[in-house]
Amino acid sequence: MKKVLIVCGNGLGSSFIVEMNVKKIIKELSKEAEVSHTDLTSAKSETADIILSARDIAEHLSGHSAQVFGLSNLLDNNKIKEILSENL
Repeated sequence: MKKVLIVCGNGLGSSFIVEMNVKKIIKELSKEAEVSHTDLTSAKSETADIILSARDIAEHLSGHSAQVFGLSNLLDNNKIKEILSENL
């Protein structure tokens, strides 16, 4: 099962909201994935297949083994759905 990691600066509010949205989208797509959220510092040492974050955070994760997607709007569920449908 693939792992989706949502990353924000502090790993609190915005990443938690996006995590809930991602879980809903995955269910709508009839796919399965492990989903969690974290802060930027912790994300660098976590394993994942897909990382979703704001663009400015994504720049700091360029060396990560996961596919990193920097979003201009973390609440753009259409873009998130597009990314997940193509990569899960």
